[in-house]
Amino acid sequence: MKLQPDRLDVQSILGYGPGWVGLGHNGVAEKIEHSIVIGSRGEKFDWNCASFDELTAEHFALLATTRPELVIFGSGTRLRFPPPAYLRALMDKRIGLETMDTLAACRTYNILAGEGRQVIAALLIEREGTAD
Repeated sequence: MKLQPDRLDVQSILGYGPGWVGLGHNGVAEKIEHSIVIGSRGEKFDWNCASFDELTAEHFALLATTRPELVIFGSGTRLRFPPPAYLRALMDKRIGLETMDTLAACRTYNILAGEGRQVIAALLIEREGTAD
């Protein structure tokens, strides 16, 4: 699916499909085929997990270090919620978390980033056959 935001001055998600997400910023587009974290303040780093079952509390603790006001967690091809114990680092810093499938997370990130919110999208990009 192609996502076409109105003009955004922040890093945005241009498209999403099975096993990939397209990012764009300052006229440069990039196709990403692994789990990634992006942020409205320019954050962008690999999120070392290939499937939902690989997630740990450390994955979410890493997100807390970026100090956003909100984390949007894209749980892959379908909606799945991480165990509450994994979210302790976010709760301790009073950082909100919204969970949705990755396609919905991409759309939501673009809207919130376009509004100037300090938001992080943690996107689980699953390869064919890795989603349960």
